Amino acid sequence: MKNIFEAHESEYQVQPQIVVSTPGRFHLVGEHSWFCKDKTLSMAVNLPVFVAISRREDANLHFYFAQLNERKKNSLTALKYRKEDRWANAIKAMMYGFTSGGFELAGMNITVYSDILPSAGFGITSAIKAGSALAIRELFGFSACTDAQLLQVIERGNRLFLQQEYIAADAYTALFSKAGEVLFTDYATGRYDTLPLPFADKKILLVDAKVPRVSVWNEETLHQPEHVLLLGELKERKSTVYGGWQYEENPTDVNEVLAIVSEDTRRRLLCIMREHKSVLDAYKALETASFGKFARAVNKSYESMRDLYNSSCPEIDWILKRLSEIRPNLDDPRNPTACGRITGKGFGRCIYTFISDDDIPAFKAKLAEYERIFGFHTACYEVSPADGAHVVTR
Repeated sequence: MKNIFEAHESEYQVQPQIVVSTPGRFHLVGEHSWFCKDKTLSMAVNLPVFVAISRREDANLHFYFAQLNERKKNSLTALKYRKEDRWANAIKAMMYGFTSGGFELAGMNITVYSDILPSAGFGITSAIKAGSALAIRELFGFSACTDAQLLQVIERGNRLFLQQEYIAADAYTALFSKAGEVLFTDYATGRYDTLPLPFADKKILLVDAKVPRVSVWNEETLHQPEHVLLLGELKERKSTVYGGWQYEENPTDVNEVLAIVSEDTRRRLLCIMREHKSVLDAYKALETASFGKFARAVNKSYESMRDLYNSSCPEIDWILKRLSEIRPNLDDPRNPTACGRITGKGFGRCIYTFISDDDIPAFKAKLAEYERIFGFHTACYEVSPADGAHVVTR
């Protein structure tokens, strides 16, 4: 932690006035279904991003990313999005979120410190946004800026400055997560809930498979109001499930409603429906501390993402297939001993796994084999659920 203080002092010759630590994050299930007002299961993890800020006597903005050794400059009077500013745009967006909401800012020196770069995924860019928003609120003493208003700051920055969609689960997980717990976002109500992660005998590994990211289709083509209306016709109230509703499961009824869309769209909407069930199943499994049921939900979600949503690739399929072969439960195949899934809102290259400690050497041996076969050198991180963004001291 002291490195963020040292980096800021070395760069600006002043001590930071506020330092915020924000966790990395990955989505376990449901990250593609926010547009349809469904649910997402997420986890903040102990891959922290530090943001340090000190005030300046002018209106200038200086940005420094320690690991990249990159510096950017701007000013509050001409706050602009620049493509070449990349990671700094995330911080500028939060500043815009404040000023567009009537808050007055002054010049700042900002340092970002993260051993995991934004290009790797794992919610690092979201952490930069949430961490800088919290740091700015604390630096300027915006006591009137409640947590609800802070979320509005992040939303305005995303929508108005970056011209990006605001994904509530990203912000909730970065700000409000608790160590040892997972976070559920219900987009229909705009609320989140947390639940303890009961699987103490399992380790969580995040793997960057380093596969080049190539989008095989534009996910935004699915984000159409008519598709939301179609899925709305297939929602049915059910008080016994989390959130109070589920999708229709009768194939005849489903096919009748989705018959008006193309086959590709139908398959992807089916995936959204199955994702919702996977979220509900995973939630129930966490409540009952049933790893077998949780693993089935995760593995089924991955199969849907692979077969219906077309978001996987042969390299990731290879890794997850080898994971399932390490310690199969031959006595009870319905209760797997491990699970894994591709993760990320786009068509990423990251995987998460829940695996027994004794099986980690075998899994890492498979990753070494993967590197020999495909030529991509993986990065593997053992993680655990972490607290949301918070101010830290030296």
